[in-house]
Amino acid sequence: MTVSVDPSARVANGAVLGDGVEIGPYCVVGPEVRLADGVKLLSHAVISGRTHIGEGTIIYPMASIGQPALIHSYRGTPGDLVIGARCELREYVTISTGSDKGDGKTEIGDDCMLMQGAHVGHDCKVGNSVTLVAYSTLAGHCVIGNFAIVSAHCGLHQFVRIGEYSFVAAMTGLTDDLIPFGMAIGNRSMLNGLNLVGLKRRGFERESIHALRRAYRLLFANDEGTLRERVDDVAALFPDDMLVQKVIQFIREGGERAILTPGSGRGTRDG
Repeated sequence: MTVSVDPSARVANGAVLGDGVEIGPYCVVGPEVRLADGVKLLSHAVISGRTHIGEGTIIYPMASIGQPALIHSYRGTPGDLVIGARCELREYVTISTGSDKGDGKTEIGDDCMLMQGAHVGHDCKVGNSVTLVAYSTLAGHCVIGNFAIVSAHCGLHQFVRIGEYSFVAAMTGLTDDLIPFGMAIGNRSMLNGLNLVGLKRRGFERESIHALRRAYRLLFANDEGTLRERVDDVAALFPDDMLVQKVIQFIREGGERAILTPGSGRGTRDG
């Protein structure tokens, strides 16, 4: 096994270091940390708690990963943190472990990029290829779908869900759930259409995007009936469209927060 540990770093007994791990100057690694093959800690990074970091992930200076949940009343048992492969955690990123207020585990998928100062709170579930831009913050229990982008200086309320391929514009305060492929902007935020630029960049076919736009108009630009009724209608109109059905499933599953809607920025719970 080839492991490189700078003489100024501190690696506690019990830490598990995979092949090719590099630990730079003044890093601190706790006794329950597991670093998979090829993980790199550049310098001054602190990795603590029951934290497992996937292969090839790079952690930049001053990041603090695996500290206990940020809850005033939290005195619970230690939680877990699992970070996937090939992630980039930039300067001053902070990620909390899970807590007994949730399922005890914070999870971040593969190929994610967390830019400087981003924060992921306790019990969050972050999918694959997610980007959190500088100083964006996720409160506890947030769920972020694959390929979502949260822009700079955004704040997400606890328990908010963001669907896959969605986009949250800079300085947005998000208090309600954002549908897959949706775009949110404002403080407080409102649903501001679909993330069309993101869909095109990810190579979705024109026909699929057109179907998604039609479904969006039927769901959110139509005042007839309740949202629940419109969801049922759209589900029946697009039974075989995968993208539309992802939106339908997201809305039907529900969550702790309302669904973000256009106009007023206030979500709805009428289903």
